[in-house]
Amino acid sequence: MFEVGIDEPDKLVQVAHALSTRARVDILRLLSSKSMNVIAIAEELSLPVSTVANNVRILEAAELIHSELLPAVRGAMKVCTRTYDDVHIMLNTVVRGRDDGQQVYEIEMPIGQYSDCEVYPTCGMANAEAMIIKEDEPASFYHPNHVGAGIIWFRKGYVEYLMPLEIPQNARIEAIEFSMELCSEAPNFDNDWPSNISVWVNDIEIGMWTSPGDFGDRRGRLSPAWWSKQTTTQYGLLKTWRVDAERTTLDMKKVSDVKLSDLRLEQKPSVKLRIGVKADAVHKGGVNLFGRHFGDYEQDIIMKVHYTCY
Repeated sequence: MFEVGIDEPDKLVQVAHALSTRARVDILRLLSSKSMNVIAIAEELSLPVSTVANNVRILEAAELIHSELLPAVRGAMKVCTRTYDDVHIMLNTVVRGRDDGQQVYEIEMPIGQYSDCEVYPTCGMANAEAMIIKEDEPASFYHPNHVGAGIIWFRKGYVEYLMPLEIPQNARIEAIEFSMELCSEAPNFDNDWPSNISVWVNDIEIGMWTSPGDFGDRRGRLSPAWWSKQTTTQYGLLKTWRVDAERTTLDMKKVSDVKLSDLRLEQKPSVKLRIGVKADAVHKGGVNLFGRHFGDYEQDIIMKVHYTCY
């Protein structure tokens, strides 16, 4: 999720300008589930290539899309990718200034540092240099090398993390968030390969997201050179789950009635986070989980706990 507020007026004007015309909104709509080159966008929208190219530059400047030049039959072509699924515009400086006394505890957990797992083929993991375990061998997920993983994939099952929770004893938790880049897991890749990916917190399922596919139609923005030469998964989508006193949202849209009190957060020094595909899921399309050196987003799993002290 992309956040911009009134305390960043120049950036806010730039983003608002980028969203101010139907053509640019249509471009973002076309890029919602796949990357496209400028010529294909122009053909889809029945616009001149020069007009699309100019609008793409404005969207790039606002960081709403990013582009890369890829080899084509004649020379190179500019391929565009949407960088965010949601834009959150904050018009109240109190949110940023924390005048209400609210504080944020944040921790980033490397994807390879899971504490428990149960996975089924296809499965494997790699780091920035090479594959680090034997592919399609679930027992390899217990190899010590797993802590260095930069990308993890499995068709069914789960990985689980213990996230330290170090907040003051007199803290009252207002909300908890988890953000991560992920997608489905298909043989090689398949942009049309749905998967019902669930997230649990302290053994409570907070919500399920149906990933539309396993994305490999272009190189991940951060993926290492050796990985980008593979005909396999390249990038995912950044998703954010948030639980507050009333509900659970996924990218600011309600996905369940699970609320903070259901999670018993104050009773433990850590938070148990599980990511996986249930055995009875309608779409058992697997999971690809990206670390900060793979995919499009420079992060591992980020947990944010919003709290106030009393």
